[in-house]
Amino acid sequence: MNPTRLTRSVGWAVICFLVLPITIVFPVSLTDKRYLSLPEEGISFKHYVNLFGSAEWLGSIGQSLYIGVVATAISVTAGTLCAIGCWRLSSRAGEAVRAMMLVPIVVPTIVYALGIYRFWVDLRLLDTYTGVILVHAVTGIPYVVVTVSTALAGFDARLEQAARNLGASAFQTLRRVVLPGILPGVVSGAIFAFIHSWDELVIVLFIASRAVFTLPRRIWDGINEHLDPTMAAVATIMIALTAVLLVLDLRMRRRKEG
Repeated sequence: MNPTRLTRSVGWAVICFLVLPITIVFPVSLTDKRYLSLPEEGISFKHYVNLFGSAEWLGSIGQSLYIGVVATAISVTAGTLCAIGCWRLSSRAGEAVRAMMLVPIVVPTIVYALGIYRFWVDLRLLDTYTGVILVHAVTGIPYVVVTVSTALAGFDARLEQAARNLGASAFQTLRRVVLPGILPGVVSGAIFAFIHSWDELVIVLFIASRAVFTLPRRIWDGINEHLDPTMAAVATIMIALTAVLLVLDLRMRRRKEG
């Protein structure tokens, strides 16, 4: 068999293995039953109606959006500045800092959640928006650092030197030269940081109880209490939003390459 065809076949097999289990959510969300199942007698949108008519589900969606947007803003600001700082440092120092920034996503999530829980007890940040936002921001920084560092690897440092030689201040150089040159990397980092916050569950289970009830936690509680197909409708919306953000990221990358 042709090695190229074999490679493509294996690649498509892996893609199908990863994607097909997700696609089952879509027909389940249209079931006409009161429990999780495929449609039997016909397609029904009653679970979407139930979703948008439920104050609990809409409240959780609003909380997740609010937390995701604020946490992403913090992650992008801190992660971008960290990546630029590492870029300007010596190679060894920069690599050491980058390695430290990856700790939140390298350490098993449940181990990290235990540490955060104990730390947040002392700071009285349990079950607060501030506590959840800070955790999501910290765990989102590595995604920004990675994407921005990749963009900086292709950035011509002579442009920064030229701007400084022409009298631009450090802030002006950063705002008008460096950031526009690495903007696709910054946007990619923001997208991945938001998706991370939008989907994160384990840490929220440890540090939140009643005041903060994000969408993934609402789904988790629904699974434990009763298998309401409304969860499939919510999952469909989450998948659609994630897919839109990933497509946006791919389009920006293609524009940069073009």
